[in-house]
Amino acid sequence: MGKIVQDIDAAVQALKAGQLVAFPTETVYGLGADATSDAAVSAIYAAKGRPATNPLIIHVASMQQAEALVHMPQVARKLAEAFWPGPLTIVAPYREGAGISAIARAGLDTLAVRVPAHPLAQELLTAFGGPVAAPSANVSGRLSPTEAEHVAESPLAEHVACILDGDECPVGLESTIIGFDEKGRATLLRPGGIAREEMERVLGAPLLRPPAASDAARPSAPGQLSSHYAPRARLRLNADAPREGEMYLAFGAEAPQGVPGLNLSPTGDLAEAAANLYAYLHILDATGVDGIAVAPIPEHGLGEAINDRLRRAAAPRPQDAHGKHGKQA
Repeated sequence: MGKIVQDIDAAVQALKAGQLVAFPTETVYGLGADATSDAAVSAIYAAKGRPATNPLIIHVASMQQAEALVHMPQVARKLAEAFWPGPLTIVAPYREGAGISAIARAGLDTLAVRVPAHPLAQELLTAFGGPVAAPSANVSGRLSPTEAEHVAESPLAEHVACILDGDECPVGLESTIIGFDEKGRATLLRPGGIAREEMERVLGAPLLRPPAASDAARPSAPGQLSSHYAPRARLRLNADAPREGEMYLAFGAEAPQGVPGLNLSPTGDLAEAAANLYAYLHILDATGVDGIAVAPIPEHGLGEAINDRLRRAAAPRPQDAHGKHGKQA
């Protein structure tokens, strides 16, 4: 189980047989299953140890397929036309009878949909011919994978029929998630691979912020749990330098020299930092160090999404289905 392959046909047959397939998107690797099958979707939750109240993102090959699943508000369509295919997830009212498993929706009357841009994801979705539920291919709450090897080396590998190899994910952060209030105004539910400023330019209006209750035990969209995206090591944020026994995740040209660690972007490029974030955390975590100190990251552009992931990764960690969150099963 969990063999790295480049065989689209094998991945399609596995999905049709109700099995799990890890595949690349431009954001991170996803753990895919037939979104219309209760059994297949349940296997995602079981493999990840994911809370049943946390809904999944449904991946499709085109906007036309997405509109067959949800009632797309006018503002949503405007964003989709600008950013699909791409790292944008839209949460919109579910079309009754569209056939998506209620388990994937976590019982909500909305559905999260995305049209990924990665060519292998597009090829897989087109060949499969239907919607694929796909959260990140990691144990719930842990670091997201941006390389096939991250999946192959994780506890998830034993649960997947195959891992479709698409090299490194170029964006490196999960998708931006947008929802809509009762007036149809766009709300930023999770910052991600598309910066807030880019979407606001398209809309000609600011994105609303979600209510404070968004991180409750019953989230309204994926990616809202307060503790998420975490390495084994503890993170210390906004650190100017590492302490004894820590590795340092630096950013920018002013980073201290001669300290153990990696620099997300020596030139201060936030897109480069986003693409490197998970991969570098995987590398530093694999050293066995107990703590990782992280340099301050600017809050603008993709820095908003980077800081969102870092804050969730540094949050107190609940015990999950795989044991203590700080220790990988």
